[in-house]
Amino acid sequence: MKHCRLCGSSSLASVVDLGATPPCELFLTTERLDEPEPTYPLHLRVCTSCWLAQLPPLIRPEDTFTEYAYFSSYATSWVEHARRFADDALDRLNPGFVVEVASNDGYLLQHVVARGVRCLGVEPSANVGQAAIDKGVPTRTAFLDPATGAAIRAEHGPADLVVANNVYAHVPDITGFTQGLRALVADDGWVSIEVQHLLTLMELNQYDTIYHEHFQYYTVASAQRALASGGLALVDVELLPTHGGSIRLWARPVEVAGGTPSRAVADVLDREKGAGLEEIGGYSEFGERVAKVRRDLLRFLIDAAEAGKTVVGYGAPGKGNTLLNHCGVRADLLAYTVDRNPYKHGRFTPGSRIPILPPGKIAEDRPDYVLVLPWNLRDELIEQLSYVREWGGRLVFPIPSLEVAP
Repeated sequence: MKHCRLCGSSSLASVVDLGATPPCELFLTTERLDEPEPTYPLHLRVCTSCWLAQLPPLIRPEDTFTEYAYFSSYATSWVEHARRFADDALDRLNPGFVVEVASNDGYLLQHVVARGVRCLGVEPSANVGQAAIDKGVPTRTAFLDPATGAAIRAEHGPADLVVANNVYAHVPDITGFTQGLRALVADDGWVSIEVQHLLTLMELNQYDTIYHEHFQYYTVASAQRALASGGLALVDVELLPTHGGSIRLWARPVEVAGGTPSRAVADVLDREKGAGLEEIGGYSEFGERVAKVRRDLLRFLIDAAEAGKTVVGYGAPGKGNTLLNHCGVRADLLAYTVDRNPYKHGRFTPGSRIPILPPGKIAEDRPDYVLVLPWNLRDELIEQLSYVREWGGRLVFPIPSLEVAP
């Protein structure tokens, strides 16, 4: 990677090098276990000109999202988060037409449909989009770019509210995607974007959220620059607990945005500067903190195996595959993992090739430890897995530091 994808600078500095791994959502079928898996470098760098943290664009979005393994609705707390957002936004903005980009299986727009508000989902994965259509959510299969945005606007009219949750990191052409958002939104409309916050990623060692389908990681400062590149101005920001720490960016077309952004924007910008995220020194110790997570998890798994204890996993999220591959975990240390998504049952995690089974397997086998891979759903999963305590089993959380729950 020679140049920053946002500003074009060649001043890129290493943040952390996680080696080479397969794409995190390409789960293997039994038939593919004897076939080679392509791996790609997973090396996060930061541009010292605009401070956008980024991965090289080694994999095209079309390779990942044409058929996708992630269905948002299997995360109960995420669906509830979406419902609260939808209700608040509809009450406050009273939009006549809502468009969500990367609308997945209708996890959010189903709440808009229930309120009787006209809406449209734009989802690149046909298999996931079909699940939304089956719920009654109008959905168009497409990747967003300026032409797609203009075509949708011409057919359906401008959107009063455009939502883009957990997609702004997934697009290598930031400016083109932002121009697509601008094409969708009405000249006096609103754009709401949720994306993981680089500040909490760094502070809480959330390095497992670094994977190939995430092309960049935003601070509010770098997101503000990215939005401006496509004709949108940041006007407000909210700090959210989702995905271990996210930002909700509120933007409007530059023509109507007005003057200075909200006080919340200024406050977060000050926090980011205070954490050193606009100077190279702020990134210097991250690699060692990542290495400690790896050492601690491996030590726990090896000690458990030598003591004759059984350890299985819960969840098969993309972030889990970064963790398992970086740590070199295989089925001798983690017998299997389970997941609520039937799409993944009978498949194997990429690289580590750990079997993925239905959740009922845990109660059947009564393991000593359950390694929770979607740690961002901690509260939800502590409740869902409370039955593990019935036989003295314990939950293990690897991030931000190893914790064996009582």
